[in-house]
Amino acid sequence: MIGAFSYGTPEFFLWKNSYARLVQTKYCINDYVLRPRYKEIAYRQEFQQELTFVLPFAYWHHLNGTLGKTISSKYTKELYFFSDNHEERFDKRVWRLPKDDFTVPNMYHCSTVSFEKWAQVPLKEYYENDLFVFDKPLLIIANKYNTEWGKGPINYFSLPMLDRILTMFSHKYQIVYNRPGPDYIVMDNSDILELKEAEFIRKHYPEVILADDLFQAHRGQVNNYNHFQLLLYANCERFLSVHGGTAALASYFSGKNVILSRRGHEHRYNEFKAIFPALSGAEIYHARNEAEVLRYLQQHY
Repeated sequence: MIGAFSYGTPEFFLWKNSYARLVQTKYCINDYVLRPRYKEIAYRQEFQQELTFVLPFAYWHHLNGTLGKTISSKYTKELYFFSDNHEERFDKRVWRLPKDDFTVPNMYHCSTVSFEKWAQVPLKEYYENDLFVFDKPLLIIANKYNTEWGKGPINYFSLPMLDRILTMFSHKYQIVYNRPGPDYIVMDNSDILELKEAEFIRKHYPEVILADDLFQAHRGQVNNYNHFQLLLYANCERFLSVHGGTAALASYFSGKNVILSRRGHEHRYNEFKAIFPALSGAEIYHARNEAEVLRYLQQHY
């Protein structure tokens, strides 16, 4: 962020989103009068933006009867379960397109979110199942350990932090720890690094289930890792997640979600009180550091 209208500045986000919403006026006849199945929605950028802005936009067009086709990355067919014509075209996500596409009303972070063509996607209701049922209430810890904004990891649960959380709650909940590897998801401009927590958890907390192990045990019953996550998350009411698409996905399944986010545009635009709760009606608790995470867990879990 260097000057007004540079990428990342409030002015940039405001005018990009304002223009995108203005563009929507040219679709008024099709969207509200004729209603043909005309809308083609293609997206290959960051996973969080797809979950918060694009998927609800596509679902609105589905409910409106105007959705023609959806195009996204690999392993997204199950996210767009409502789309009769979904193409998994892209093998890698990109940070920015060579040229802006103004077909979605919400393009970037912004102080105001347009809910005019935005509908809550019922992932929980659609994917609830009898496959992932446990003796104790389920608590999913959705972690990541990636490069962020061209630097090292920023938003993640460290090994000592995981140790504290597992000590506090493994007796009360069936904890499933989830940190997908690069073979399971479509990568973007970040790199997945090694935290070496799997060995630690297996050794010290054998009662905790690693999502990778659970996925392998049910490999013949799921289409891919994203499908597995949707089925697992749909049966959960307690989440602990970190900044980004990880937190957005966990916010789709109602219940409660404590999100560790140390930095990001989401803070400036209050998105953890605006767009994230809107995804499913989930209670969102934004923690800026590990001490706040522990406080929210003690208060609400």
